[in-house]
Amino acid sequence: MIGTLLDLFPHVKPNQIWPNLLYVVRHGESAGNVARDAALEAGHPMIALDIRDVDVPLSDLGQRQAIALGNWFRFLPAEDRPNVVLTSPYLRARHTAGLIVKAAGLHEDSYSLVVDERLREKEFGILDRLTAVGVEEIFPEQAEFRRLLGKFYHRPPGGESWCDVILRLRSATEMISREYRGQRVLIVCHSVVVLCMRYILEHLTETELLAIDRKTEVANCSVTLYEHDEALGPRGNLRLKLFNFVAPLEDAGAPITSKPDAFIGAR
Repeated sequence: MIGTLLDLFPHVKPNQIWPNLLYVVRHGESAGNVARDAALEAGHPMIALDIRDVDVPLSDLGQRQAIALGNWFRFLPAEDRPNVVLTSPYLRARHTAGLIVKAAGLHEDSYSLVVDERLREKEFGILDRLTAVGVEEIFPEQAEFRRLLGKFYHRPPGGESWCDVILRLRSATEMISREYRGQRVLIVCHSVVVLCMRYILEHLTETELLAIDRKTEVANCSVTLYEHDEALGPRGNLRLKLFNFVAPLEDAGAPITSKPDAFIGAR
């Protein structure tokens, strides 16, 4: 079986367990970002959205950002363009993935597209649609729990902590190492997922992860890139090459946005 795989994929090292390239991309700016800005500017406790988080679409700017990133992929060497696309089931992520694929000129027979629910946004439970002002007013006990526990461990009723997100992402990461070794994988997801993937792949601590979160807002359609390095350990490992890379948007004149999503705590 190993011989067969190596014949089919001669670029795969015998002991390699990771993709050659792993791109992790946050979706483009969403209508939720815009609604959240309006709520914060007006000091409202609630964000004016009448649809589920899963159904929040891209804004016009978010579509431009996705197309700009797709054009960047188009001009990469063939051996650097994705041949596997994994996306969150949320509309803003699926739409971003579709626009990237189209702008990149990827043909249907040159890549596979998989919608994976494990890549979905962090769930906020009873805090859905609330601004920080709203949480303080309506659920002051949850605001206090979050201060005491920190965002890494705080789980709002009906929602998830960052640890919960990491737990489901560990399963997805194991699948990627098992099924896509030697491939070029693009993940389209959400900012919390981008950060939690860094936690898993780089074996970060809570302190290290939250320090990155405090320092950097993950920009819409930014690229985080890992490259397989066979020198890292007996089976090789993934080495971080880019984080929060937005040059493709800047080059295309698409404004950079790094605002949290519409729901409290979304990063």
